Amino acid sequence: MNPVQFNQLDYLPEGLLAASSTTLHTILPQPTLIHLEGKHPDPLFVSVLLHGNEPTGFMAVQLLLKKYQNRELPRSLSLFFGNITAARHDLRRLDDQPDYNRIWPGTDLADCPVTEMAKAIVELMKTRQVFASVDIHNNTGLNPHYACINQLNNHNLQLASLFGRLIVYFIRPKGVQSAAFATICPAVTLECGRPGQQHGVEHALEFLNSCLHLSELPQHPILPQDIDLFHTVAQVKIDEKVNFSFNQTDADLLLNHDLERMNFTEIPPGTVLGTSKINGHMPLIAKDEFGNIVTDDFFSVQNGGLQINRHTMPSMLTLDERVIRQDCLCYLMERIHL
Repeated sequence: MNPVQFNQLDYLPEGLLAASSTTLHTILPQPTLIHLEGKHPDPLFVSVLLHGNEPTGFMAVQLLLKKYQNRELPRSLSLFFGNITAARHDLRRLDDQPDYNRIWPGTDLADCPVTEMAKAIVELMKTRQVFASVDIHNNTGLNPHYACINQLNNHNLQLASLFGRLIVYFIRPKGVQSAAFATICPAVTLECGRPGQQHGVEHALEFLNSCLHLSELPQHPILPQDIDLFHTVAQVKIDEKVNFSFNQTDADLLLNHDLERMNFTEIPPGTVLGTSKINGHMPLIAKDEFGNIVTDDFFSVQNGGLQINRHTMPSMLTLDERVIRQDCLCYLMERIHL
């Protein structure tokens, strides 16, 4: 099976630093991996636009490259520009595409040209002795900035803590970029808030610049008081057969319009998320990190009210119905003490 064709370049194409995510396709017509030499040879790998409607990483990379336009990079840099086709339309992915952050080695998806591309990129970066990996995202809901890791080890924690105190550990969903790279180097995902916020671009830029100047990651154990660490214990989806809405009162499931304000807030049992009109049927499906259905542990319907059964902390709640269908309603987390 041939992988999806991706370009490899060792230079910056003309116009790249001035392009927007929606015009990038005129310069890079397909997924592209660009290798740039720096003082330290082991490269920092950075992926952007795995979701086409999340441009903050791309904008931060542009600013980083402008900063070093006329001087040597402190460390070699390998940049992967992912779903450029979806970015053209400002969409997470096109309807006929898989999610570009579910295609990496370890994925649940069957082998296909896109998963073969992702596998080839990981193998290539392994041979280049990649120093660390950073995958940059936005989220659609009201969330703070935070870093995600997929293996609980000191190097990943040290790398994540450079972005801030808030760190989320998860092993599901499968096939994410950071999980694949965590098998060969320290790896993080950065969640930089909503698109269009300059603070997110500047925060990602500051982090990338710090990574370029690292000779190595600290060896000493991270101090528990220096981070707030959470473990994602469940992914929550809306049953595909259920019609849901935030404003159409005749929907099977009418969700509260201020739902996203619950993100990164510990919510008590009995908290109502919305109203269900489906008698005898739970509209949500929650799976734990091993894929087991745990819906009844977290949710119930009482007198038509869809409510939480136990103390939990949601993340990624969004009001974007398309994103909810393409990905999920939210994740549920619990605090970890090192």
